[in-house]
Amino acid sequence: MDKVVFLDRDGTLNEEVHYLHKPEDLKILPGVPRALRMLREAGFRLVVITNQAGVARGYYTCQDVEKLHRYMNELLEKENAGIDGFYYCPHHPDYGIGIYKKACRCRKPGIGMFEAAEKDFSVDKAHSYMIGDKRLDIEAGRNYGVFSILVGTGYGAELMTETTEKGEKPFYDFYAETLVDAAEYILAAERSGGRE
Repeated sequence: MDKVVFLDRDGTLNEEVHYLHKPEDLKILPGVPRALRMLREAGFRLVVITNQAGVARGYYTCQDVEKLHRYMNELLEKENAGIDGFYYCPHHPDYGIGIYKKACRCRKPGIGMFEAAEKDFSVDKAHSYMIGDKRLDIEAGRNYGVFSILVGTGYGAELMTETTEKGEKPFYDFYAETLVDAAEYILAAERSGGRE
């Protein structure tokens, strides 16, 4: 079976850019190639799970998303940090246009993209993880049944602070400042056979 790290894209792997779709606007976050390489070397499959409502809104096309993902992977593969699979949701239940305006199973926090990944990977949920910077990412990971890590890049630090200040119970299983910290946590947890 495959140990899989599911990854949000914007704010987790790359800088948050409003409706990113142009390769020239892509900026990989510091440390991301190192974190991905650490996970790959430990035998994890790397799978991106991303909502792309810009398609639904008519701002860009599915072809634009796929072109960006190819470009992103070219950059990451140069550092032995390539992604094994990209899955995206082009729908939005309220703001979509035409065929893209619909409530679907794939839009996070739904689990349709995870289920699509299961057609390509034999996911061992007990040794798989979801990492993202938004509540939707964590909810999606939990809905799918994997340990979910909030990362402090993108919107993550703000969300963690809000949760702490309100005295709320964390909605995530673990908080990591960076993707490298998340990777280190995962590798330590797998070595010790337990998660916090």
